[in-house]
Amino acid sequence: MRTITYSLIWLIALVIPASPQTRIDAISTTFRWFGPNDKIVVERYDDPKIANVSCYMSRADTGGIKGGLGFAEDPSRFSIACRAVGPIAVPPGLRKSEVIAFASASLFFKSFQIHRAFDAEKNVLVYTVVSTKLINGSPFNSISVVPADVR
Repeated sequence: MRTITYSLIWLIALVIPASPQTRIDAISTTFRWFGPNDKIVVERYDDPKIANVSCYMSRADTGGIKGGLGFAEDPSRFSIACRAVGPIAVPPGLRKSEVIAFASASLFFKSFQIHRAFDAEKNVLVYTVVSTKLINGSPFNSISVVPADVR
């Protein structure tokens, strides 16, 4: 069953284009003698279907020699905060739930996805970032909510 789940995740990753991201900052956290330092990276992901909604995600970025060469696996630690940065409106026919961004966190195995769900009853957009690497049976995740009637 897990093999099927992982296969579906990778299939989705290949089919869904990653939403453009903008690197906002990189904060050095651990000094490394060889290679780049470990960092906390802050990136912005704009929702491709909801104008004026941006999600800001911070994530760990492993440095050192492996990190500098792109072979290090970054830890599954991140946080997300989504905000209305202008007037927003939910377009008609918006899917109840979908992946809006996908990015790799290691060369081969781990990635994260940003999902958007629409809670029509409360009129809010719910954004969740999820790691594809399982940790003790559950993936690491973080959540943020944006009111859908911001003017």
